[in-house]
Amino acid sequence: MPDGRASIIDIHQDEILTGEAVALDVQPVGYFLRALGVFIDMLIGVVLLFLYVLLVTWLIAIGAVDESTLTIATIAVLVLVLVAIPTVVETLSRGRSIGKLAVGGRIVRTDGGATGFRHAFIRALVGVFELWFTLGAVAALVGAFTPRSQRLGDLMAGTYSERTRTPRLPAADFSVPPPLLEWAAVADVGRLPERLSRRLAQFASSAPNMEPAARARVAASLAQEAARHVSPVPAADPETLIRAVVAVRRQRELRALQLEAARVDNLTGAVAAVPRGFPQR
Repeated sequence: MPDGRASIIDIHQDEILTGEAVALDVQPVGYFLRALGVFIDMLIGVVLLFLYVLLVTWLIAIGAVDESTLTIATIAVLVLVLVAIPTVVETLSRGRSIGKLAVGGRIVRTDGGATGFRHAFIRALVGVFELWFTLGAVAALVGAFTPRSQRLGDLMAGTYSERTRTPRLPAADFSVPPPLLEWAAVADVGRLPERLSRRLAQFASSAPNMEPAARARVAASLAQEAARHVSPVPAADPETLIRAVVAVRRQRELRALQLEAARVDNLTGAVAAVPRGFPQR
């Protein structure tokens, strides 16, 4: 690929590149919130182990268990609490646990997809070493030097903790900007490719949350691309042009859907009005 084209794409570490080469901005859970969620999950495990110790103490006091049985039971409980339960919980909840729910996060793959049994098992197995054997020291050290606060288990499983509690975005305004109302009445946007139309709509929705420099750069690029399929091309700044094109296309698609629905209703009414037994062709 020529250097001129390769320099256009700049994917940051907190972005996910989709199949259509669109960079999605994601928000990983911060280091301290991640640590709090891990602490809550470990605290639940400690409580379960403490309850087991109380049960064993009572059974020993009444002479209900022998030493060999106690050893087997202890190993089984450790495997259950440290590996089996975390794996099952994360697998069934698709990356969530009580600690992650408390801090508003969930475990996802590095490409943004949902995790499965393999990811949860690797994380739980590695967590025995980095969380329990070292009291979280290894996880804290690794998480401090990874861009998404990933612990060792995340690096081996290909996962990270994604933030799920984000502020609700305001409703997007798809009305035609006032300076282009007259242009909208005669504009031809029917030749606009479907994929480009989706990209324009996505930009119009997410533009208020973009950095000014990136917002201006993306707007100029999209407006230049859209101008080749719009007639006439209005004299407006790139972002205003994009919003006007999106609004006009949205309004015309809505009218087309309404007309199609009306035709279907009329056809359904006409068929229902045909008397029974009347020959139909």
